[in-house]
Amino acid sequence: MRALAAAAIGLAAALALLLTLSAVGSPPGETSPEPLLTTVPGPKR
Repeated sequence: MRALAAAAIGLAAALALLLTLSAVGSPPGETSPEPLLTTVPGPKR
């Protein structure tokens, strides 16, 4: 029974943190116009 109560408290805390972060939103700013490289560039031909 203690394990169930601990799991419920942990789940409630995680849900509260998630709701708080989603309510605050992302910080203002701009994204970079240049794409990120996802592979290592090869030698130039």
